[in-house]
Amino acid sequence: MDHEPGAAGDVVAGDLTSIEAREVAGLSQGRIVLRRFVRNRAAIVALVVFLLTALLAFSSVGIDAFGIRIPGWWKWGWTSPLPPVNGGNPTLSLWPFSLGEHPFGQDPVGRDMFANVMRGTQQSLMVIVVIGIVATFIGVVLGALAGYYRKFTDSIIMRITDVVLIIPVLVIGAVVGSMSQNIGLDIGSFGLALFLAFVVWPSLARFVRAEFLSLREREFVDAARMAGAGDARIIFRHILPNAVGVIIVNATLLMAAAILIETSLDYLGVGVRAPDTSLGLLISQYQDAFSTSPWLFWWPGLFIIIIALSINFIGDGLRDAFDPRQKRKVGRKVKAQAGVVTEATAGLPS
Repeated sequence: MDHEPGAAGDVVAGDLTSIEAREVAGLSQGRIVLRRFVRNRAAIVALVVFLLTALLAFSSVGIDAFGIRIPGWWKWGWTSPLPPVNGGNPTLSLWPFSLGEHPFGQDPVGRDMFANVMRGTQQSLMVIVVIGIVATFIGVVLGALAGYYRKFTDSIIMRITDVVLIIPVLVIGAVVGSMSQNIGLDIGSFGLALFLAFVVWPSLARFVRAEFLSLREREFVDAARMAGAGDARIIFRHILPNAVGVIIVNATLLMAAAILIETSLDYLGVGVRAPDTSLGLLISQYQDAFSTSPWLFWWPGLFIIIIALSINFIGDGLRDAFDPRQKRKVGRKVKAQAGVVTEATAGLPS
């Protein structure tokens, strides 16, 4: 992507300290962002954890979606009841390390919990991908149109955004799920992901609109207009590449919030239904077993936390990489507050 001189490139350069400026001299904005992100240890650890979680989920029980069936390396499925082993308790041993027959235990009917949790993780990751693609597309298109054309277009799109924002997602989701059950329609995880994508895009659209309102007044946009560039070329070739940081960061944080909403809806019985499974559905099914068989509740809850925290840390790392001013502002604020506290307590008796 081409970035205009005097736009995001100057913003990045203006944020650099003298030492960092010498280190990144001659590098493109993308290389500078990558270097900053790689230096963020928390974000890198979160990225590794997220990728390992996805690899484990899809390689262990295989893929079974949209008519595609690819077997995995784990020997048990998530629907087959099996004879109880070790009383249904987890057979996982950390030292010496051993998975055993059922590392996450078995549910009351003998189904392998490891296979169920991995299948549920697959569903959550698939929801993240669909929401990330659909909601980002809608938010970017509408936000760009509102921010670039302003006036009547901006007013209409922002009123639509306001309406969607006040929609109670959980309530509407529960109603949709109940209606689909009454007519015998199984919307599944893909349908749930589409539903969420069409109700969570407004926050991203607002961020994109604000960025376009700022960038459309920059000198490089005026120069493009004077050169005879049309609106489409200005939006896609000149403004959008300079707004990519805002889009990526907020899309990542949007997906982190969406995974929690998806889990809540599954918990309410919307979306995935038996014999298939999801992390939220597993928690809903085994909430009464918390006191007798807590591992049935712990494992799906643990993977929800892993996915949500990983995405949040990745999003924080991307935000700091694209806009290091935020991190410096926080640091200066903390130091200023510490100085005020020191001055206020200096005269107190020890």
